[in-house]
Amino acid sequence: HRIDKDTSGLLMVAKNDKAHESLARQLKDHTVTRRYVALVHGVISHDKGTIDAPIGRDPKNRQQMAVVFEYSKPAVSHFVVLERFKEHTLVELKLETGRTHQIRVHMKYIGHPLVGDPKYGPKSFFKIEGQALHAKTLGFTHPSTGEYLEFHAALPDDMEQILKRLRFGAFMEQ
Repeated sequence: HRIDKDTSGLLMVAKNDKAHESLARQLKDHTVTRRYVALVHGVISHDKGTIDAPIGRDPKNRQQMAVVFEYSKPAVSHFVVLERFKEHTLVELKLETGRTHQIRVHMKYIGHPLVGDPKYGPKSFFKIEGQALHAKTLGFTHPSTGEYLEFHAALPDDMEQILKRLRFGAFMEQ
């Protein structure tokens, strides 16, 4: 399990081969719970949705991924709108697959790139370290005990500050 550079939140790390094999199998079987929170540009009009669009290397820019239909792998992301603002939307996302830059690519594909995303989004005037994407929830079966564990991480301070400004209409360019 990995998260993109400049994405905050939870990570799963195996301490030994047995744990690695178990966790890798859970990821492959799609039994790991992974939920993310993202702040995106634009106002998403519907309350929830599923993006089922394959991802592969962008043929025009090999350093990026894109929704492409040749030489790609299936990718599915589900989202729920948490909060709407004048020009932004806060969403929670749940992944069925785990492709490179999946959330960032899928949200750009539907016309709502992540705030602060230097690779897939417009230049942002918010002060944020990287993109506004946070791995909020991670759940899996413990490799040794068989117990289901679920962990949650609060939003980082920079995302919280942006949300406060948006909620209270005190947004000003910095």
